[in-house]
Amino acid sequence: MQPPKHQQQLHRGLEERHISLMSLGAAIGVGLFLGSANAIKLAGPAILLAYAVSGIVIFFIMRALGEMAVEHPVAGSFSRYAHNYLGPLAGYLTGWNYWFLWVVTCIAEITAAGIYMQFWFPDTPRWIWALAALILMTLINFLAVKAYGELEFWFALIKIVTIVFMIIVGFGMILFGIGNGGVATGISNLWKHGGFFPNGITGVLMSLQMVMFAYLGIEMLGVTAGEVKNPEKSLTKAINSVFWRILIFYVGALFVIMSIYPWNEIGEKGSPFVLTFEKIGIHAAAGIINFVVLTAALSSCNSGIFSTSRMLFNLAEQKEAPPSFAKLTKRGIPGVALIVTALAMLVGVYLNYVSEKAFQWVTSIATFGAIWTWAIILLSQLQFRKRLSPEKRQQLTYKMPLYPYSSYISLAFLILVAILMGYFKDTRIALIIGPAWLILLVVVYYAKGLHKRHSYASDKKTS
Repeated sequence: MQPPKHQQQLHRGLEERHISLMSLGAAIGVGLFLGSANAIKLAGPAILLAYAVSGIVIFFIMRALGEMAVEHPVAGSFSRYAHNYLGPLAGYLTGWNYWFLWVVTCIAEITAAGIYMQFWFPDTPRWIWALAALILMTLINFLAVKAYGELEFWFALIKIVTIVFMIIVGFGMILFGIGNGGVATGISNLWKHGGFFPNGITGVLMSLQMVMFAYLGIEMLGVTAGEVKNPEKSLTKAINSVFWRILIFYVGALFVIMSIYPWNEIGEKGSPFVLTFEKIGIHAAAGIINFVVLTAALSSCNSGIFSTSRMLFNLAEQKEAPPSFAKLTKRGIPGVALIVTALAMLVGVYLNYVSEKAFQWVTSIATFGAIWTWAIILLSQLQFRKRLSPEKRQQLTYKMPLYPYSSYISLAFLILVAILMGYFKDTRIALIIGPAWLILLVVVYYAKGLHKRHSYASDKKTS
């Protein structure tokens, strides 16, 4: 089926290699380089199990998204699918929730960029670098989509090469003692200091929220569907390969780090990545990793601005946002949506410096927003399948594996993570702010009379 006419205005300039690394760029952010230390403290070596199990669930979610995206490649995909299969309100909530989720995440990323730049320029105010990062990423997003994809490709490649290099050299130290005077470290550190589950199953459960947040961004593959040259080929290959790459980068990197260093010492002497590079004799490790983490923050923010502007474009097309958000530049870029997103992030940076505590509260919605988005994808896919005739189900070119059990198991896992967020004090605030934001959206939805204005003939014909 051809996408709706308005979607063809977006330029299909993204190649297969672009979208594959774009999703990695969004998912492999500062969470791996800096946040991994906190996750290790909670679960110990068993954090490997948390990442592996969560990775399998994420794979099922991506396959559910892929099943719909291959059949109907549109920008802002999961918001549109929610609109089609769960109702206009679900699509509205999902689109605006995802926009706010990434605005908050990008605020954190550009603020982090300011901190990283102070490594080289300690006397320069942090806000200057944060503002510069925001302006730079916004300007990049005004380029033609192919140019944007090319830049994001190289941003992501820097991170990936660094991680792969560390994994290879780390295994050299583990097996052959390279960088350790010829003495192989082995992997006994994985169980010598309190066992593989030093904090019990409770520690693993406490880490799940942080682990799932680390995977946030991988669903951006679906948002790119409206600008991919060959959706069926590119999306299917990217979804199948990105799962293994994410597992290798997260599980592989943390396996190496915790094999070389006792888990209970990680985080007390700096970044685990810096420690590993210094161990193998690279004395400029701090500077190298700081550069890599800086590009990681910019890459994640770059992907976030891209996806949120497309989500606003989609909401405007569905008459759930101002019509100006659907206006495209000569290069096929939703310019007004981009500017609005950048301005929202500018306000967030200001709030961050006015009240750090308030900023931390607001960022908690990112995790809640991720769970909402993934759950909506699964629920939409279940309804998508139910509406298909037996003949059309057989004709699907990219099917969800183990359907419907994989969908229900993944939903149950997301519900578990949400319950755990409410159980543990440090994450409980997310279950207050998240629903409050959704309630506000519902009030606006009915106050503006949006429930009376949905007459999308093309959407009704989708399935």
